[in-house]
Amino acid sequence: MTILKTVFYSNPVWTWLLAVAIVAFVWLVLRVAMRFFVRRLRTFAAKTPGRFDDLIVELLAKTKFLFILVVSFYAGSLLLILPDAAETALRALFILALLVQAGYWGDGVVTFWIRRTAKRKMEDDAATATSLTALGFVAKIAIWAIVLLLALDNFGIDITALIAGLGIGGIAIALAVQNILGDLFASLSIIVDKPFVIGDFIIVGDLMGTVERIGLKTTRVRSLSGEQIIFSNSDLLSSRVRNYKRMYERRIVFAFGVTYQTAPDVLEEIPETVRGIIEDQPDVRFDRCHFKSFGNFSLDFEAVYYVLLSDYNVYMDRQQTINLAIMRAFESEGIEFAYPTQTLFLERSADSE
Repeated sequence: MTILKTVFYSNPVWTWLLAVAIVAFVWLVLRVAMRFFVRRLRTFAAKTPGRFDDLIVELLAKTKFLFILVVSFYAGSLLLILPDAAETALRALFILALLVQAGYWGDGVVTFWIRRTAKRKMEDDAATATSLTALGFVAKIAIWAIVLLLALDNFGIDITALIAGLGIGGIAIALAVQNILGDLFASLSIIVDKPFVIGDFIIVGDLMGTVERIGLKTTRVRSLSGEQIIFSNSDLLSSRVRNYKRMYERRIVFAFGVTYQTAPDVLEEIPETVRGIIEDQPDVRFDRCHFKSFGNFSLDFEAVYYVLLSDYNVYMDRQQTINLAIMRAFESEGIEFAYPTQTLFLERSADSE
C-alpha cells in the first residue's frame, strides 16, 4: 500500500493507475458502443425509408480510431495534476483531434448529400447531378480549410499573417502546377457550361462512348466495346465534341441506283414509290427523293428523311424496313438495282472483212 501512495511526477501511483484504468475503460466503452450502435442502426436504417438514420450510420462509421484514443487519454489526464505545459499540450491535442474528426464528419455529410441527391436527379436531370459533384468538391475544400485554420489558431499561429503570405506563395504554386490547374479550371468550365453531362453519348475525334464520370483532372468515358477511355479535361475543352444525347431528330441520307435499261416513265415513278414507303413508317418525316445523277454504271437516286427520335436502334429499324420495302416494290415492278458492270462494244472494221 505504501507503493501506491508514492508520489510520482506530482501524483500518487494509485492516481496514475486509476488514470490508466479510465483511459482503458473509456476507450473500450467507446469502441464497443460505436460497433454496437453502428450495427444496430444499420439494421434499423435498412428497414426505414428515412434518410436521417442512414446519415447517422455513415457519420458513426467515419469516427476514427485515433480520435477515440485521444479522447480516452484526455479523459484519463483530467484526474492527474500535470505541469502547465503538459496540460496545454494535451488540451491542444484534444482540440486538434476534435477538429479533424469534425472535418471527417462534415466531409461525410457532404458526401452523403451529394450521393443521395445525385442518384435521385440522375434520371431526370443529369446536368444537375454533374453540378452537384462540383459543389461537393468546393464544400469539402471549404470544410478542410476551416479545420486547418482553426487548428493553426489553436496552436497559437497568427492565421491573419498566414493568409496574407499564402497570396504570394499561391502565385509560385500556380506556376508550378499550371497543367493541373488548367485541367481543374477546364473541369469547372465543363460543369458550369455543360457541353455534356454524365450519361451523354459523345464522340471526340475517332473515339466515342458514354460519359461515366467528370473528375477534377479527367473525364471518363465508357466506349461501345467496353473499355474505359480517359480524357484530360483541358484536351476535351479544346476538342470538337459531338453530343448525340442532345440530338432531337436524326437526318438520314441514303442512295441507291438502278440499271440504265430502266425506262424513263418507270424512273419518274420511283421517287413517289420511295416517298410512300418512307411516309408509312412511324416516327419518320419524309423530306425528298430525287433522280440525282448519271453514274458510271447506274442511274443514281438520293432520298432524305428524318427519324424523330435520337435512339440509334430506332433509326436502324426504320432504315431496314425501308430497304426491304423498296426491294419488294422494285421486284414487283421489274426494276433492277445496278451493280458494277462494264459493257464492251465491238466494231468490225472494213479492212478486216
